[in-house]
Amino acid sequence: MAMEASNDNGRLLPMIDPRPAAIFLAGPTASGKTDLAVAISEYFDVSIISVDSALVYRGMDIGTAKPGAEVLARVPHYLIDIREPHQSYSAADFCTDALAAMDNVRAQGRIPLLTGGTMLYFRALEHGLSPLPGADAEVRADIEQEAVRLGWPAMHDRLARIDPLSGQRIHQNDPQRIQRALEVYRLTGTALSELQQQAGRPFPWRAIRCALGFSERQALHERIALRLHSMLEEGFLNEVEMLHKRPQLTAQCSSMRAVGYRQLWAFLEGEYGYAEACEKALVATRQLAKRQLTWLRREKYSHCFEATKKDLLNEVLKTLHNASI
Repeated sequence: MAMEASNDNGRLLPMIDPRPAAIFLAGPTASGKTDLAVAISEYFDVSIISVDSALVYRGMDIGTAKPGAEVLARVPHYLIDIREPHQSYSAADFCTDALAAMDNVRAQGRIPLLTGGTMLYFRALEHGLSPLPGADAEVRADIEQEAVRLGWPAMHDRLARIDPLSGQRIHQNDPQRIQRALEVYRLTGTALSELQQQAGRPFPWRAIRCALGFSERQALHERIALRLHSMLEEGFLNEVEMLHKRPQLTAQCSSMRAVGYRQLWAFLEGEYGYAEACEKALVATRQLAKRQLTWLRREKYSHCFEATKKDLLNEVLKTLHNASI
């Protein structure tokens, strides 16, 4: 990335950003990010770092479209299968793990290629975790309904378990602040106290920000439907059944709130039939893709590519070459 500085004559001269390069490859679900990242590895000496809040969990393979054993053996990957499904994993955890992985990759003389669809993780890594998210009416309504059923002292106990510092600071008779702390955690996966301690730290890498998109939404919807059908054919329901048998796992665990898993879990709990669960999973995946595309437009990635183009790989390779990685 070129910057500008002036010489003794006052003329502007280009400067080279001294930070090491890292490739960001973002896009909505089912856009082909993983396949493209693996293809890039055939031309550039990269290691892939997953930017996905579900791929971190062991035993969640089919429903997350996790790369197969052959791919994982052939191309170095990081931040896959590093947690059990009953364990939490936050944006702050990701930032710590991703920066360590990037340093490791660089020490090996390779280039980190970060790819995935958890857009919050990309932003948190590059810009830090602040500011706090805005209010979400749906999440707040859910918390209020739980409070009516359980009582605010019980909600405060829940807060104290997930965020001990906020639990100490916020009184159990302060429902407004309890609700806000729980809301922040549900929206970000990170404790309010942890977010409040995060400053806008400088990012020590030169990010080459690439995004996949779709000019025709129908093309994305067709990919989503085809992939869900393939997952079900491969045994997605059996995978969720095995997870459902684990005593430590509940529907409230972050892992089981992932699209597809949430709907099939609800089917196993008898909330609705199999066909309805599959339809709800399809609708939820489309909604997720819509949010991901909205996020990418807001972030204004500098290099955007049509995911359906036949010469996509060549366009991306040319961009990376011109970026002097």
